[in-house]
Formats: sequence, C-alpha cells, structure tokens
Amino acid sequence: MRAYRVAYDGRPFFGFQRQPDVPTVEDALLDALRALDVLAHDADTPPGYAAAGRTDRGVSAVRQTVAFDAPEWLTPRAFSSELPAGVRVWAAAGVSADFHATHDAARRAYRYHLHAPGADSDRARDAAAALSGEHDVHNLTSDPRGPKTRRDLSITVDEADVNAPGAGEFLTLTVAAGGFPREFVRRLATVVRGVAVGDTGLDRVEAVLGDEPLSGPAGVAPAAPEPLVLADVTYPGVEFEPDPEAVAALRAVFSERRADALARGRVFDDVVAAASE
Repeated sequence: MRAYRVAYDGRPFFGFQRQPDVPTVEDALLDALRALDVLAHDADTPPGYAAAGRTDRGVSAVRQTVAFDAPEWLTPRAFSSELPAGVRVWAAAGVSADFHATHDAARRAYRYHLHAPGADSDRARDAAAALSGEHDVHNLTSDPRGPKTRRDLSITVDEADVNAPGAGEFLTLTVAAGGFPREFVRRLATVVRGVAVGDTGLDRVEAVLGDEPLSGPAGVAPAAPEPLVLADVTYPGVEFEPDPEAVAALRAVFSERRADALARGRVFDDVVAAASE
C-alpha cells in the first residue's frame, strides 16, 4: 500500500468525490490510474482505495491524501504524468496493508482566506476563541444533528502577509479537528467575518453554539467555497517523502495560475475604478 499527497485547484471541479456526468478530482485521479494501467478499465477503484475526505465544489487542497495498493514504480511524478495540470501528486509514503486514508486520519486542517476589509483582527480572534473547544456545531452545517456534529475544534486567525497583494483586506482562518461536517468551515467563516467587521457581536457565537436550531434569516449561510483549502491531514507514524521533480512541476503550475489571478485582479481594479469616477 502507498499513500499519496494530492494538491489541486478546485475551481474547475464539482468537488472531490465522483459524481455522475460532472468533472471531479477523484475522476481525474482514477482516469490517470487507468491510463497508466494501474487500474483496469472495468474497475471502479484499486484495491484498498480510500481518500482522506471530500471537498466541496470549488474547494482546493494542498495535502488531500489517497491510498491504495500501488506498484512501486508509481512515483508522484509518474502519477502526475496523466493528470490535468491543476491536479498534482507531489509526495508519497509506504503504509501498512490495513491503512485506510479516511479512518486513520487523526486530524484535518482547513484554511479559509477570508476577505474582510475593515475587519478588526482582535474581534475575529475573540470569535475564534469562543468557537474553539468541544461544541455541538449543528447550526454550522446542513448535516442532521447527531454525534458527527459534536467536534473538538482548534481555530486560529492570522492577518495576511503584509507583502501579499490586497494585504489588510484578508484574514486567514485555520481550523483543525478530527473531522468536519458538511459546509462547516464555510459557515464558521461567515460567523467570524460578521463579528470581525462589526455586523454582529460575540453574542452571535453564543447563539450559534446554542441548543436552539437556527434557520431562515437567523441561520448561518455558507461563505463562498473558492477561498477554502484543505491544508493538512495528519497520520501518526506516516512520513511522506516529497518527489523533487513533482514538487517543481507543482510550483510551476500554481505559480502560473497565481500570476493569471493577479492579472485578473488588476483588470477588475480598472473596472471598479472606472465605475467610481
């Protein structure tokens, strides 16, 4: 068995998990394995296959993890050779025959790049502190209330790198837990932003974490998916070895995409400035 770290730009995909008639990251991975003759064309998945978790439509990843019974020659570089440019396998680890990429994950971490011009970072940190710890987060997910909505959370807030474009307009939320219910981090981002920009007070956090279900106008809508990234998945005792050539290719692909995004941002700045004249 081998486990692989996968990075991807989630914007062109309808999430990670396979779905009928729409492109997903998992489809891209399995199609690559078929092209490499690792997976038979009439088989759904390789033996032992599992992924660390799902990501929603538009959500990206740095360390998504898949594991399966793979041949020794299937390096990250070889795996990536049949993948679309926005999906890169960049590290691998040998794991035991009973390893399961979903069930053996001890901790998962997501980052949300929160656009919040004028936000008070201290207020954002106060909201994050109030949301951290063990809570039933049934008001922050579309999943039904139950054991899976009770989570032990670690949430931190950092200000954007002062040298980054748009610095001062973004806060970075890092949220870690054993697992996450559906849309949780995106709804949490909505709550933190509301407190940070002064739209709501800390009493909003108390209401969100309360027993009373919140729905309709009182409910919490999910923030946009594109600023969210699966940052890490932790497996005790498993050490991933980066493939230098695969890492170099990843950096080239995503540096080009970053440059394209910055150029689009300058175009949008022109439009906004013209509309303000």
